Amino acid sequence: MQLKSNLETYCYDQLKEVDVDFVYEGETFVIQDGFRYAGIYYKSTKAKDYMRNATGNAVLEVKYTPDFVSHKHKFIIETKGYVPSQHTFPLRWKMFLRYLVENGMDDYMLFIPKNKKQVDETIQTICREIKNSE
Repeated sequence: MQLKSNLETYCYDQLKEVDVDFVYEGETFVIQDGFRYAGIYYKSTKAKDYMRNATGNAVLEVKYTPDFVSHKHKFIIETKGYVPSQHTFPLRWKMFLRYLVENGMDDYMLFIPKNKKQVDETIQTICREIKNSE
């Protein structure tokens, strides 16, 4: 399996090592439905110096796909090493938190490890919580 980063690979390997049930990028959540904006709407175009009329066009839904999800053990892990281009992630994450609350999933453990040490802490916490729930 080809993962997107070394940190994701490390997390995947650690989860496999402790033998917990999870899926990698196996579920996408729609955190805001698409819609149409009926008002006047003009937007810039790529590499052009003019705007185009987007009035009445569809505004696409906003989706979020976490790296690792386990419904059995109720955890979600989003590995985030240093990635400066992920400028939309903080807002998308807040929207996802709201989605979890509104859909009765606010009892899930959430983790955003940024390095191997934090992945190890994440795995230890998950294992401890699984043991405590047995």
